[in-house]
Amino acid sequence: MTWFYITTMDVQDSSALQKVTHFSIVLTTKDFNPEKYAAFTRILCRIYLKYGSPVKMMESYISVLTKGICQSEENGSFLSKDFDVRKAYLAGSIKDIISQFGMETVILYTAVMLKKKIVVYHPRIEAVQEFTRTLPALVWHRQDWSILHSYVHLNDDEVEALKMCPGSYIAGFIDSEVSNRPDLYDIYVNLAESEITISQQAKEAMTMGKLHKEIGQLIVQSAEDPDKSNSQVVKDISLKTKEILTNLASFTEVLCDGEKPSLNFEALKQKRFPPATENFLYHLAAAEQMLKI
Repeated sequence: MTWFYITTMDVQDSSALQKVTHFSIVLTTKDFNPEKYAAFTRILCRIYLKYGSPVKMMESYISVLTKGICQSEENGSFLSKDFDVRKAYLAGSIKDIISQFGMETVILYTAVMLKKKIVVYHPRIEAVQEFTRTLPALVWHRQDWSILHSYVHLNDDEVEALKMCPGSYIAGFIDSEVSNRPDLYDIYVNLAESEITISQQAKEAMTMGKLHKEIGQLIVQSAEDPDKSNSQVVKDISLKTKEILTNLASFTEVLCDGEKPSLNFEALKQKRFPPATENFLYHLAAAEQMLKI
């Protein structure tokens, strides 16, 4: 997974860049941390603006790469360890999402938990990026932001690359035509209209029941508490997830030494859960790689 961070600057009065009106710096990295690389590329931009040469810029880049720090009085200093990756994971507003979708947030929660393919549409790229970056926080125990593809164009190459992704993804689009591509999603979120659509092929796995209602109520109550921060809401959801996973683990067995526990479906059936709960736990076991192959 490679992330592209792009910062563009307009040139107003630089003796070093007399014929340039704008320039962009593109930084490619393996980690998801927009705030970190926004701060770093701003410093690189200021260096390029002053010297008009990539050499000085590369000195700072290498300094960060090797020592995690670059310092200069006029261009500002940057310290890698100031940007904990968990801060990046929690930077989006989970409370805003819950405020927009209310009880329907449980559909998003279930979709991410069951590793479904989620497509998000909004005409504004900023809205798409802000929303999509926050969704993986619904399933905090995985801390997996590699499923995020926050800006996909509806062209053959990018669509093909998306389809090649192993397992699930959360993909953002600014082209409304994506709604007519059910081959790309299990869940379609029209952010502009606050609508969530479950595709035909995902309906069985996404059947909602009493457990989902419980989870939905917990999510909404937590988010409505004005004293709770976004990270506290994420923690509340995470504790509920842990409870569900602990419950699921009680129906697993280890068949051979050194193997991961796998679901004993008969033990699950004997509990006589409501059909929607049993169905959810079975699909969750699949998502958590607890099924015997």
